[in-house]
Amino acid sequence: MRKSGVIERSTKSEKRKNFMAWLRGIVSALIVLTSIWLLQRLLVPKYADKVAEGAFIAAYYEEEKDFNVIFLGDCEVYESFSPAVLWEEYGINSYIRGSAQQYIWQSYYLLEDTLRYETPDVVVFNVLALRYQEAQREAYNRMTLEGMEWAMPKVKSILASMKEGEHFLDYVFPILRYHSRWSGLTEEDVRYLFDTKQVSHNGYYMRVDVNPAKDQPLAKPAGDCRFGKRAWEYLDRMASLCEEKGIELVLVKAPSLYPYWHREWEEQVERYASAHGLRYYNFLEFQEETGIDYSMDTYDKGLHLNLSGAEKLSMYFGKVLSEKLGVADRRGEAHLQEVWEEKLSAYEAEKRRQYGKYGVRLRREQMKSH
Repeated sequence: MRKSGVIERSTKSEKRKNFMAWLRGIVSALIVLTSIWLLQRLLVPKYADKVAEGAFIAAYYEEEKDFNVIFLGDCEVYESFSPAVLWEEYGINSYIRGSAQQYIWQSYYLLEDTLRYETPDVVVFNVLALRYQEAQREAYNRMTLEGMEWAMPKVKSILASMKEGEHFLDYVFPILRYHSRWSGLTEEDVRYLFDTKQVSHNGYYMRVDVNPAKDQPLAKPAGDCRFGKRAWEYLDRMASLCEEKGIELVLVKAPSLYPYWHREWEEQVERYASAHGLRYYNFLEFQEETGIDYSMDTYDKGLHLNLSGAEKLSMYFGKVLSEKLGVADRRGEAHLQEVWEEKLSAYEAEKRRQYGKYGVRLRREQMKSH
């Protein structure tokens, strides 16, 4: 019996040692993984105070997904339309899923991603992206792709976007790409280690400063202006997916004076829209109707609209969405009204902040213009 008791105690002791060894292993692994995660959070760009465009895509996932209108596209979208105006004037609940130099295949996969959460009544796509057949810069890829939640649309978008020299694993584990950012770390990287501040308003990027459109560079010779096979393929896929889901796809060309929008490009989009029964609005041709004044409504000589330009365009397009497309006025919904009261408060506060910063120069420019 004594011998049996010794063996039993020895077995229990061995089990205890094994359990403690296993527990130490688990704790060590958790410490290592947590350290890697924190290091990765530190090294990945924060897109807060600088290059804010990189934070736009991720912000969508924090929203209540119940939008009637979703905008897709590049900077011509997120600097031309103001969801705040669409709500205030027409009760249209909208969101801009825009990002810097967003390519059409990225827009398509963002549409797939959006449909995981909601089915809007209208999708608005800006056609400037049709000119690209492949990604131009890795930096632009990352400003769109890194903000997407992990799901099949993100995987497919990464595979469709990667340039030569890019690797899929670098998107899975961004620390592999950003491990050398030590020398470039700033206070922003620490301040926004866990959470990036709001940098857009339902995807709209606000700029109130003014830099009039003048001395525009001459348009380069058009040459072969035919859009490529890949661009048409993804536009076809976007149109088919919208038709399948009962969504009205609207094509737009934002009123940007540069890059120059060639007549040959315009004709191709007009033919496509006509052949597929799609609405197409080239806002370069609606200057009188929108009231856009390129001496006051742009902050970078006509490349993008500033706040006054975006609000004018939104007033006009909101009427189109409401009267011609029948998008519902939802201002009578109590919960949504509460949500927008908070959003409008932030929108107006940012207006005041920026006008306070640029006010003197703006008043000076207004006096010159009159």
